[in-house]
Amino acid sequence: MGNMWCGYASIVYSLRGEYETAAPLIGIAYALDALDGRIARMTGTESEFGLQLDSLADVISFGIAPAVLSFAWGLSSLGRLGWAAGFMFVACAAMRLARFNVISAKGGDKRYFVGMPSPAAAAVPAATVFMYPYGLSDYRAALLALLMVLLPAVLMVSTIKYRSFKGLDLKSRRSFRVLVLIAAGIVAIWTHPKAVLLIAAYSYLVSGFVELAISRARRDRHSGDVNVTPQVPPVM
Repeated sequence: MGNMWCGYASIVYSLRGEYETAAPLIGIAYALDALDGRIARMTGTESEFGLQLDSLADVISFGIAPAVLSFAWGLSSLGRLGWAAGFMFVACAAMRLARFNVISAKGGDKRYFVGMPSPAAAAVPAATVFMYPYGLSDYRAALLALLMVLLPAVLMVSTIKYRSFKGLDLKSRRSFRVLVLIAAGIVAIWTHPKAVLLIAAYSYLVSGFVELAISRARRDRHSGDVNVTPQVPPVM
């Protein structure tokens, strides 16, 4: 419910033109969504009802809220094109969540997400607006902002794999390094929130392409090794 409330509050603040307040609410919804899922897995309290409710809340917080924020912040000057871009984001987020539920029910690979996760996709416009909360009045600048909405929207329904951190084991011997990195991240966000969140959002977006390039390179190398036939010496 906290996730859903943050999404709803972000929409209200966006409509009031208070973008610097609306944008971080999407980030808070992201944190609450991750915390809720983590607690449910640790305590073994996952249920079908909770899964469906979580998906509906995600559509609001990571589909409708970032679309409304983006439209009110800069895409409104594009008229119907801005409307279409916002709806594209909402539709892709809904399809992404529906596909995630289907894959989860069949027991997919938990190390990766198929397509960019909707919270991470929502973080791209949210972090951008948080960095520059003054709005776009020039339609030429708004045309550039279309990429901020359409690229993560397309990535949500793509088949590009994104790294999942659900399997992160904080009880292992290596967890000390992970905890140090988490602490450093918290300090960085606390001291320079706008820049750090913007870098983190776009870095995760790019990471999918990096994973794709690495997997293709490994596949090509493996196929090259298989195709090499050994030289058989002639029989005398």
